[in-house]
Amino acid sequence: MHRRGVGAGAIAKKKLTEARYKERGTVLAEDQIVQMSKQLETFKSNLEEFASKHKQEIRKSSQFRVQFQEMCATIGVDPLPIKMSFTPFLSGKGFWSEMLGVGDFYYELGVQIIEVCLALKHRNGGLITLDELHHRVLKGRGKFAQDVSQDDLVRAIKKLKVMGNGFGMIPVGGSYLVQSVPAELNMDHTVVLQLAEKKGYVSVSEIRESLKWERERACHVLDHLLKEGLAWLDSQASGEPQYWLPALFSELTSRDVTPEEANQISP
Repeated sequence: MHRRGVGAGAIAKKKLTEARYKERGTVLAEDQIVQMSKQLETFKSNLEEFASKHKQEIRKSSQFRVQFQEMCATIGVDPLPIKMSFTPFLSGKGFWSEMLGVGDFYYELGVQIIEVCLALKHRNGGLITLDELHHRVLKGRGKFAQDVSQDDLVRAIKKLKVMGNGFGMIPVGGSYLVQSVPAELNMDHTVVLQLAEKKGYVSVSEIRESLKWERERACHVLDHLLKEGLAWLDSQASGEPQYWLPALFSELTSRDVTPEEANQISP
């Protein structure tokens, strides 16, 4: 009985020690959180001072803007809390947008992106390379307008996603295809777009050989792209029909194509 009593006392002592360690650990964790919060507040305060001092550089220089965005990202600050309604007119701005004036810049850029995509939808079905979009936005702004980088376009497109599933970006090669229509594209469609990136077109046999797919799977994907207006079918191509992606077709991106021309090429 005596040995059991000693054993019970040792267990109780051990539990008390563990409770004290746990309590001490909680206190230390709380102290660390307080210190981190103070450091973040100091960082935010310095960031606000920096932003106020370099407001003009941030607005005018795309490179400076990228660096500032990266600084903000390190502490979880979004300097572009732009809220867009369906129209999409600006309905609200946050502190950073007001202080820097970048809210209006990205709002106007978003409107330009929409205008370019709508103007070319009859030709590309709602898919356009980021390079071509950048070129056309710059052309529309004029040479004396504020500089716009591809990073600016990417950020504006991400903000446009609040409008629904219409706008998005598909990685192709080392860049992106910008999607401006609410077409449902899964991973199979994305892989086929990536496969067509080099030549601007793809065929059923190329898909089967490169991706090791069954014919039914390849045809299903291509039929969907045709249905959504994202691909054109050249049924008179030598060997077998070719499925052209106008967003990747370099000869077409160099000039404007009318709806009548598009109807002559499509089946």
